[in-house]
Amino acid sequence: MSRPRNAWVLPVSLLLALLLGLVPLPALLQPVRPYWLALVLAYWVLEEPEKVGLGVAFLLGVVADLAFGGLLGEQAMRLAIFAFILDRFRARLRFFPLSQQALAIGGLLVNDRVVSAVIHVVLGAPQHPWTFWWAPLLGMLLWAPLHFALDALRLRRRT
Repeated sequence: MSRPRNAWVLPVSLLLALLLGLVPLPALLQPVRPYWLALVLAYWVLEEPEKVGLGVAFLLGVVADLAFGGLLGEQAMRLAIFAFILDRFRARLRFFPLSQQALAIGGLLVNDRVVSAVIHVVLGAPQHPWTFWWAPLLGMLLWAPLHFALDALRLRRRT
């Protein structure tokens, strides 16, 4: 028997992740901002792959590029790569304990930072500061609470 699902959680969580990326932070905290879009996208790719895949990741990235005002196509490519790797290893990752999933997500977030750095080098854009590399660690630490919160919202019974 399948549990009732709340369909509103998917679009609202993606919109909230996009808005969290737009919230202004002090200059000291800006480099360690977690990549909320990637974290929420990771949850949905792992839990609902028939609804969220490469196409959604790419479109979400284009919207993020337009909203954040960065290099057009950078986040679209980063999120598509992120979603591709997650989808490729989805069957294994779903059965990892949450602590091992967090390590895998942390590794994917580091890979995302490498992709971003390569894009900036190739295009001659300014490089991010060294504190930019702390954000994947914070994202890894936020994976379990985010996973629990989205699971609770997604699987809650409708009354």
